Amino acid sequence: MRDDRVQRSQVTDGDWCLGVGGVPVTILEYGDFECPNCAAARPILEGLVEEAPDTIRLVYRQFPVATIHPHAALAAEASEAAGAQGRFWDMHDTMFTHQRALEYEDLRGYAAMVGLDVARFDREITAHLHLPEVRRDFRRGITDGVNGTPTLFINGRRYDGPRERGAILAAIAELGVGRR
Repeated sequence: MRDDRVQRSQVTDGDWCLGVGGVPVTILEYGDFECPNCAAARPILEGLVEEAPDTIRLVYRQFPVATIHPHAALAAEASEAAGAQGRFWDMHDTMFTHQRALEYEDLRGYAAMVGLDVARFDREITAHLHLPEVRRDFRRGITDGVNGTPTLFINGRRYDGPRERGAILAAIAELGVGRR
């Protein structure tokens, strides 16, 4: 029997991680850059890491829901291209801030804004060099029972509660994990 409440894929060094490894709490988010709920959750999730960097880290995986978000897959590729240049989180935050403008020319502008080599960005996006990484994350999401965004797992357990600071902290506390 399949338990959709448990994360089955492992977090690896290849995942995008905000915060440091070895902390007691890992929040895994499957997200979509065109999803308004993901944009609303972003400052809360990043704020938790900022408030408790010795306790919490955030891992982000791509889950573009292209059937309702036509720009999400290209935006996911753009974030991976930025990550290849060491600027994943800068591009991540910029695209969520401007999520109503995710056409290719917008993404190029964001690439310049966050300090990417735009010529390299163009080559990699045109060649869909990072599409396999996006697809890998999406497949891991399917394996983990993801059916929408944002989907969160806290220490491997699916969290479907409110995307509010207090509710997420309460869920962490229920796992028996306190701040250090």
